[in-house]
Amino acid sequence: MLKPQVHQSHQSLKPLVPLSKPFLRGNFHAFRALQSSSSIKNIPKIRIGISPSVNIKAITTFTQKSTQVKAFVTIKPSVGGLVSGFVDDVKDMFGKSLLLELVSAELDPKTGAEKPTIKGFAHRAGEDKDGHIIYESKFEVPPSFGEVGAILVENEHHKEMYLNDIVLDGPRNGPVNITCGSWVQSKHVNKQKRIFFTNKSYLPSQTPNGLTRLRAEELLNLRGDGQGERKTHDRIYDYDVYNDLGVPDFCSELARPVLGGKEHPYPRRCRTGRPPCETDPASESRTLINYVPRDEAFSEIKQLQFSAKTLYSVLHGLVPSLETAIIDTDLGFPYFTTIDKLFNEGVNVPMPETFKEKALWRTILPRLVKGIEDTGKEVLRFETPETMDRDKFFWFRDEEFGRQTLAGLNPYSIRLVTEWPLRSTLDPEIYGPPESAITKELIEKEIGGIMTVEEAIKQKKLFILDYHDLLLPYVEKVRELKGTTLYGSRTLFFSYPSGTLRPLAIELTRPPMDGKPQWKQVFTPSWHSTECWLWRLAKAHVLAHDSGYHQLVSHWLRTHCCTEPYIIATNRQLSAMHPINRLLQPHFRYTMEINALAREALVNAGGIIESTFSPGKYSMELSSVAYDKHWRFDHEALPKDLISR
Repeated sequence: MLKPQVHQSHQSLKPLVPLSKPFLRGNFHAFRALQSSSSIKNIPKIRIGISPSVNIKAITTFTQKSTQVKAFVTIKPSVGGLVSGFVDDVKDMFGKSLLLELVSAELDPKTGAEKPTIKGFAHRAGEDKDGHIIYESKFEVPPSFGEVGAILVENEHHKEMYLNDIVLDGPRNGPVNITCGSWVQSKHVNKQKRIFFTNKSYLPSQTPNGLTRLRAEELLNLRGDGQGERKTHDRIYDYDVYNDLGVPDFCSELARPVLGGKEHPYPRRCRTGRPPCETDPASESRTLINYVPRDEAFSEIKQLQFSAKTLYSVLHGLVPSLETAIIDTDLGFPYFTTIDKLFNEGVNVPMPETFKEKALWRTILPRLVKGIEDTGKEVLRFETPETMDRDKFFWFRDEEFGRQTLAGLNPYSIRLVTEWPLRSTLDPEIYGPPESAITKELIEKEIGGIMTVEEAIKQKKLFILDYHDLLLPYVEKVRELKGTTLYGSRTLFFSYPSGTLRPLAIELTRPPMDGKPQWKQVFTPSWHSTECWLWRLAKAHVLAHDSGYHQLVSHWLRTHCCTEPYIIATNRQLSAMHPINRLLQPHFRYTMEINALAREALVNAGGIIESTFSPGKYSMELSSVAYDKHWRFDHEALPKDLISR
């Protein structure tokens, strides 16, 4: 057993006081000797004992122990290269993967400055049941440090990491949760340390003084400077107009106007910084990647994100196959039996060979088509609507036509008739007489004389689907395109006591053009063979208008396009610790990525929308008109939307 040596020299007996930075591990306390006996006067008495196990203990009235805090970091595994993976594995072995820094929510009361951060490297500790990688770190936190308000993260790897969350576990006040849900780039790509605040929310005026600078700094990082081309790893949210829909450098026919501004009002999109086109400097080139902020992209760019190129190739394989299923592509479907074949027999298609590519068919076209392998031949067959199973010609019927305006594709356009007679607001010098051809006498005849038009309006029984003023200015332009036509349309409905909504009349209008005056005609339900088919054709025009409006306005414009500026503004103006930011983020997820893909293959020049909708290349321009005339922020939610209609 070791015994302490006893020295008689008074010079060697110097009092011991605790060091300002004790050991981080073990049960020892560090001490230093005072250099002068004159400094002993105001120091409390210390009793020193040396146990046989060589543990040194000091008992003093001012000793304060640090608290050990463990940090558990959850990482979603991502795909990396072979070399970078090997280097990162070596760093994991030495516990040098992630550098974490705890940030105090309080300023130093003596200096008024931010307290020094407490640093520690996290080492790989294993995996959880979901396959997520867990990193662990330990910190010694002194009592004077105060509450942890944020954590700084530096990725020492050579590839990005997706941080799910961080949990700080200490004996005081329970665990501290930090939801990250973000990609952290390698310090070799971006030297800025990432800032993650705890899950405690603060309004700007309530921000703890130790976090004020970091809160402002993070917002500046997200805003960027509006310069340069964005890279895939950037997290910058900035505004731009829709100037990337056309491809004028490729073909003059694919040039499109810029949407956003006085001539064509439109919401803003995220700025990408791609170079301008050579033939049209106002348009942005489409040669490089369509940037979205890194955290807005799908979980894995190369693994989980189906690219615009894949979507385009799939639909390019589908459309020619459908064209071969009909006799004359210029006639469309010549017989009703040709439509039936899409559901019953299907069409042969050149399906992809790999399992991954086959899965994309089901991902891109859910519930619409299904691939069937039969004796080595791939067949694409559309799912039969349940209503068609019950009645093959259900879509002919007026009751179904009325039902679909409320329970079909687009229930957002029908509105109550509040004024009579119906009139256009367009310039009569350009578009002809504004009065509608639907008369009071015609309506009262169609409803069987059970009430007058005035009584129907007063009792809120008369409704309208009105695409007259929206479409009429584009009729002449669209009719110049091959294989399509267009009218302005109005459709009146009556709500019967039985609860059935039935169409009463459809008015189709063509403006003055080609030296001819304005033409308009009203179609009504009829049992006469010719008039019956004219009525059905009129309904077909209205359904084309309604479904096009749904995709371009109700869906694309109101749901996707108008949301993007709010996503950008939220990230630029509201800190991650702002309660409204945390409320909105789950609703914003993936919207910007979906919008970017839509600009690549859906709403772009020559894309799916232009190829399939009546307005053709004027489709997006038409949605700009709808935005200018119809969109109001205060009417975009319930109950205002219903009240306004």
